[in-house]
Amino acid sequence: MALGAFGIITTEFGVIGILPDLAKEFHISIDTAGWLLSAFALTVALAGPFTNMLTAKLNRKFVMCLVLGIFVLSNLLSAVASNFTVLMIARILPAFLHPVFWAVAMTAAAKQAGPKDAPKAIAIVMGGLSVATVLGVPLTTYMADLFNWRASFIVSAAINLLAFGALYFFAPSMPVNESQASPASQVKILRSVHLWVKLLASTIILAGMFATYGYLAEYLDKISHMNGAQISIMLLVFGGTGILGNWLTGIALSKNITLTVRLALILLVVMHILAYQFGGYFVPMVIILSIWGFIHTGGFLVANLHLTHDIKEPALDFVNSLLPSFFNAGITIGTLLGGFVIARYGIHEVIWMTVPLLLLSLGLTFITAPVKRTAGKADVVKLQQTKVGEMAAIAE
Repeated sequence: MALGAFGIITTEFGVIGILPDLAKEFHISIDTAGWLLSAFALTVALAGPFTNMLTAKLNRKFVMCLVLGIFVLSNLLSAVASNFTVLMIARILPAFLHPVFWAVAMTAAAKQAGPKDAPKAIAIVMGGLSVATVLGVPLTTYMADLFNWRASFIVSAAINLLAFGALYFFAPSMPVNESQASPASQVKILRSVHLWVKLLASTIILAGMFATYGYLAEYLDKISHMNGAQISIMLLVFGGTGILGNWLTGIALSKNITLTVRLALILLVVMHILAYQFGGYFVPMVIILSIWGFIHTGGFLVANLHLTHDIKEPALDFVNSLLPSFFNAGITIGTLLGGFVIARYGIHEVIWMTVPLLLLSLGLTFITAPVKRTAGKADVVKLQQTKVGEMAAIAE
């Protein structure tokens, strides 16, 4: 399942490093090429709740294999695309089932491991995402630099095919348990205004992260004047430091979620401003990218736990199924806004779209932070009744 997560995330984000190549190949602007990322994310955001409902009764192993099989075909079609329209269609098709894999894999991993080891199992599956951000993007970028952009999609197809084979031959059958909580009991949480504010905050966090990150290869090309091989190495460094950052972020979140979320957002703002100031200098930019990647990769975990840390069952499963939709909505918004700034003001100014988004999400954390509620009249009466019952039991 972690390998499958690695494959689908590599497919989604792998175009980040080859956007300049695709823009040149199809004679389009970089912001138009950015639609290969934003359209994918937008499809995930819109289709997520519906595709999860449509596949809810299907065997979990069958669903995951189906998703990976479609991702294999999508990458192969992308590799032979003769024009931008064909490439866009090939990119969008698997996006419909992208959120299904995440929702199914999280639940299936927890059930296969059992209650005691469920958190470890989920962390392993999530590790596929972290590794994809470390290796996936630089790998596809390097293949494009070594051969051509088509080789990037062939590599993504091979990874998804390997995951498909592993799941098909080694994963047990996972029929759906009909006794699971009804959808009606789960969707009640949608009445919570608090949840919607947290969803908004998490969406804006992802938008802020990807307004610049979605065009990082172009930024390093035009502003830092790096060649293809150097950009691949820098993306690898960016992701490599993110592994340690993700681990330390998890530790920090286990200590204090609210403080860690706010600190991470502040540090991301600082790193973007430094990238703006020193982006034209090679050595300082290498150092900045190392620290930036350290914080950026932990941003996924920050946005995730900020949303789910105080949600209880059975609503937790439902909220987890919403994560891909809202996260990808944030990615869509971020890349579109970043492309807008680039088209009008140039790639260097894209930083100033990221900074206000991150500051806005920081402000929203002060609204979504847990608040100790003052006991009302009904609470006092309930407490008094409880105490009377306890005293009666003691006397008896």
